[in-house]
Amino acid sequence: MNKVIFCLLLSALYLILYVASVNAQTMSNSLYMIRMGNLNSISGRPTGSGFKLLYTSGQTGPGLYSGTNYKVRAGFAYIKSIIPFRFSITNTIIDFGIVSPTSPVLRTSLLTVSNGSAYGYQVTVSDNHNLRNNSSGVEIPQTACDSGYTCTTGTANQWQTSLAYGFGYNCTNISGTDCPTDFAGSTHYYRPFAASPSAVAVMRGVAVGKNKVAQVTYQLNVSGGQAGGLYTNVINYIATPNF
Repeated sequence: MNKVIFCLLLSALYLILYVASVNAQTMSNSLYMIRMGNLNSISGRPTGSGFKLLYTSGQTGPGLYSGTNYKVRAGFAYIKSIIPFRFSITNTIIDFGIVSPTSPVLRTSLLTVSNGSAYGYQVTVSDNHNLRNNSSGVEIPQTACDSGYTCTTGTANQWQTSLAYGFGYNCTNISGTDCPTDFAGSTHYYRPFAASPSAVAVMRGVAVGKNKVAQVTYQLNVSGGQAGGLYTNVINYIATPNF
């Protein structure tokens, strides 16, 4: 009888710009310079029983400008379209409990992303090592999927038989379509985890959007020869917007 748990460690990347000093016409510090003709003198969003108005005054050329490879929204009126980058995971500790040989155990997490950056985003995943009994050093290997359906860290494949052992994950779209296409929309397709510092994308989007949700399913299956004990590892998720 084997009790297996592992922890999920969430890492996020934030970009912080520190402004040492600025002035009305040219804003600059040691890292950047922004030149602009003027600053907004008035702006707002008045509403009434029969109207709603967004306006900007004092800015040179407010409006929507677009071309083959770009789109510029200039003016206060467009600030409401900005989507802050957010990433969340429903649980950070997963306990597989008592695991019986040839009886696969499944656990799930929900990954949620909101993204407003022009070039999309990605969430990568990796683990620090195989599930391991730290006292003995014995490990549970990564899944190789079913015989004849070999999977890799970048290519999912079928894993359904109870005689194929190891540890792996599946990605299923809940809201949006941001899981990698090699999972083929099937709950029976799995990948092994990439070992840090390598990592692979588990979610990726090229358009802005709010509350895109993917379900990650972790599957664990051990043979009768697997030594009993407490097995742990750390799964790292890193979410980054693309600029």
